[in-house]
Amino acid sequence: MGISTLLAQAGTPTSGWDMLFGGTLATKMVLIILAFSSVVSWVLIFWKAKQFSAVRRQADRFLEKMERATGLADAYKAVLMLPDSPYGRVFRGGVNFFSELRPGALREGAPPSEGLSLTQLQVLKLVLEKEEAEERDELAVGLIWLAVLGSVAPLMGLMGTVLGITDTFLGIASSGSTNITAVAPGVAAALVTTVAGLIVAMPAIIAYNHFLARLNLVSGELEGFSSEFIGTLAREGRL
Repeated sequence: MGISTLLAQAGTPTSGWDMLFGGTLATKMVLIILAFSSVVSWVLIFWKAKQFSAVRRQADRFLEKMERATGLADAYKAVLMLPDSPYGRVFRGGVNFFSELRPGALREGAPPSEGLSLTQLQVLKLVLEKEEAEERDELAVGLIWLAVLGSVAPLMGLMGTVLGITDTFLGIASSGSTNITAVAPGVAAALVTTVAGLIVAMPAIIAYNHFLARLNLVSGELEGFSSEFIGTLAREGRL
C-alpha cells in the first residue's frame, strides 16, 4: 500500500484540491467570498479594457478630424458626424457655450462678431473644466472597486488562515494529540485562503494601476484639447 493511500485513509490532504475542499467551514466561506470577488474583478477588468480601447479609437478619429478641419466651424461640423465620445462631448460643450454667448457667430458667412470679455472667457474655461471632470468621472467608474478588491482580498485571505489555524489548534487541544501529522493538514488547508487572497488581489492591483494611467492620459489629452480650443478662438479673432 502506497504512502498517498495511507495518508488518504488517515484523512490527511494529499493534493491541492484536498486542501481546498477539506478546510473548516470558516475557510470554505472565505474561499467562496474570494471566488466571487475574483469573478467580479475579472468582469471589471474586461469591461474597463474594452471601454478604454474604445475611447482610444474614438480619440484617434477625433484628432484626425481636428487636423483636417480648416476652422472652428468646419471642426464642429466634422465632430457632429462622429460617434459620441468624451472628446466630442467636451468640444460640443465649449462650442455650444460659445454659441450661446455669440449666437450665429459660427455660421458660414457670418460677419465678424465682438470677442469674448475676460469674464466670459473665464466662464468658458470653467465650462470646459466641468466637461472634463464629468468625462473623467465617467471613465473612472469601476476603478474604485478594483482598488478595494486589491487591498481587501489579501486581508480576507489572511483572516481565513487565522480562523483555520485557530480551529486546528482548538481541535488539537480537545484531542490532546501533539503529533505533527495532526497539526500539518489543518495548517496547510488554512494557508490556502492566503494564497487565494493573493491570487485575487494581484490582477486587480495591476489592472487598477494600468487603467489609472490610461485615465490620466485621457484626462491630460482633454485638458490639452480645451487649451487648444481656446487657442483656436484666439487665432480666429473670437476672443
